[in-house]
Amino acid sequence: MEVIPAAAAAHDGQKQRFDLGVFVGDLPLDDDDAASDNESLEGLQQELEDCKNDQEVANILANGIKMRDYTKGVENSIRQVELDSIQDYITESENLVLLHDQISDCDNILSQMETVLTGFQTEIGSISSEIKVLQEKSMDMGLKLRNRKAAESKLSKFVEDIIVPPRMIDIIVDGEVNDEYMKTLEILSKKIKFIEADSMVKTSKALKDVQPEVERLRQKAVSKIFEFIIQKFYALRKPKTNIQILQQSVLKYKYTIVFLKEHAKEIYAEVRTAYIDTMNKVLSAHFRAYIQALEKLQLDIATSTDLLGVETRSTGYLFSIGKEPLKARSSVFALGERINVLKDIEQPALIPHISEAKSQKYPYEVLFRSLQKLLIDTATSEYLFSDDFFGEESLFQDIFAGPIQVVDEYFDAVLLNCYDAIGIMLMIRIIHQHQLIMFKRRIPCLDSYLDKVNMSLWPRFKMVFDLHLSSLRNANIKTLWEDDVHPHYVTRRYAEFTASLVHLNVEYGDGQLDLNLERLRMAIEDLLVKLAKMFPKPKMQTVFLINNYDLTIAILKEAGTEGGKTQLHFEEVLKSNIAIYVEEVLLEHFSDLIKFVKTRTSEDPASSSDKANIGDVEPLVKDFVNRWKAAIELMHKDVITSFSNFLCGMEILKAALTQLLLYYTRLTECVKRVNGGSALNKDLVSISSILYEIKKYSRTF
Repeated sequence: MEVIPAAAAAHDGQKQRFDLGVFVGDLPLDDDDAASDNESLEGLQQELEDCKNDQEVANILANGIKMRDYTKGVENSIRQVELDSIQDYITESENLVLLHDQISDCDNILSQMETVLTGFQTEIGSISSEIKVLQEKSMDMGLKLRNRKAAESKLSKFVEDIIVPPRMIDIIVDGEVNDEYMKTLEILSKKIKFIEADSMVKTSKALKDVQPEVERLRQKAVSKIFEFIIQKFYALRKPKTNIQILQQSVLKYKYTIVFLKEHAKEIYAEVRTAYIDTMNKVLSAHFRAYIQALEKLQLDIATSTDLLGVETRSTGYLFSIGKEPLKARSSVFALGERINVLKDIEQPALIPHISEAKSQKYPYEVLFRSLQKLLIDTATSEYLFSDDFFGEESLFQDIFAGPIQVVDEYFDAVLLNCYDAIGIMLMIRIIHQHQLIMFKRRIPCLDSYLDKVNMSLWPRFKMVFDLHLSSLRNANIKTLWEDDVHPHYVTRRYAEFTASLVHLNVEYGDGQLDLNLERLRMAIEDLLVKLAKMFPKPKMQTVFLINNYDLTIAILKEAGTEGGKTQLHFEEVLKSNIAIYVEEVLLEHFSDLIKFVKTRTSEDPASSSDKANIGDVEPLVKDFVNRWKAAIELMHKDVITSFSNFLCGMEILKAALTQLLLYYTRLTECVKRVNGGSALNKDLVSISSILYEIKKYSRTF
């Protein structure tokens, strides 16, 4: 049977196909196989389909080789390879026997090693069991050791806490109260606490032997501490004792107070009461003596009659000058050097006997600062000591109740008769500064006291201030009036008083005080206007007001740049009164000229030229040229004699001459517009001449 060549199949453009009938016809078939022929053909067809893509099968078929022949060839090749392999084994048989012997020897050696290792494993297992037993014994012994150590620790601590060494007994019973005694006292306190606090201790038999001894030691310690502390407290009562130094020396024994607090509360209460009573009496006596010494140094500044609007003669100054320095009287309304008390706020308190030996006297605010400084320093020291030694801040209030009462009684008595408004305001500022000092120290113990003093000072200041205000409002004009245009003494009082209060209010900005000063300003203005009306001539009235306003401004400026609204107001009224005076003084010398200028001239040249004629202006021109220099000289003399402030007077004269120049300029302009006015040109004074005179008087200053 022929197989269609691959080349022929490719030439025909068809895929190679295999004639299944050819292969089947060549195979011998039995009758039993006929039934399954179709299934075999289908299986064979499937296998051929699977092999048609195999490259080797394709090559075989392409070469035209029969599959049966190719299969036989393959079987022959395999058989030949098998024979060759057998020959190789035969050739290497000796080597294989040697290899077999070597493997057997190795197997024997490994068997022996296995036996040895098995023995080792058995021995290791035995050792591991022994180690576990030892480990269990070790853990058991460790546990027992820890338990015994814990028991020993507790037992030793118990013995240490409950036992009373002979040395401790000797120190507590016979020893002096010193550092060693303090340490021993701490040990005794721990033993007492241990016995009282630990419930197990109370059931121990050792307690029956030790407790009585501990109780006797406690009683002995309490007795000795009480006597020691009471003696220290009594030492504070000795005259001229430095309390602070003694307190500092007692501080190292403060554990005695802790011991009494914890183990003898009744005795502690007695010690506390004894200290309060001692310090209350000592400090009260100390402040009482200090106040008595300060009273000898007091310089009375003001009385109930030293008011702004009170007549000088009614105050009795003429008879009091011999008793009190004039300087003291000048301080009634002026701050002056009294401000230094605020600058010395941190200075120590006065030492009265030194000041008395020097015959020095002080305004009350200086004594007030000294007393309050001593009080806050003493209070600070006592507060810190009470807190440190007794551990009680509340103790201070009980101790200082007496001293504060002594100071309050003295202060209330002085304040009741105090009419020095400047001094009261200084005291208010002193209290404020002392409050800041205590705040910086973080000592609150005097907060309520300082607030109370401050609340007492303000109503008194308001009352005295209202007295000054009423004295201005209800002043007797007839008794106050003097036939003198120079500044009134009431104005000086007011200006100094206001400048003082304004200066003291700069850093505080008290709005209520500003309102009171505004009321006072209105009152003095009303009074000055009333006094001015007593002068018969308007010019004298204006001069009087100018002098008083100028003095007020000058004093406010001397006090600093803090004059504020008050100063600005007086500057405005001064300016308006100067303008009035200028008009009045010019009318006195050039009334016709001024009237003509005001009535016959206007801003419209055409309207004025029709009304004026040569006959109206000629007398004015000739009159002016004849006496203008003399009139200016008279004005100059008038200013010199009328105004107290030379510079102010010269400014007023300059303003008057400037206004005169303005009027005369308007007159010359009118002359030029009048028919025939050119004939008067020879009589007109040149503007440069008038300016020369103005500059001449200006150079005088």
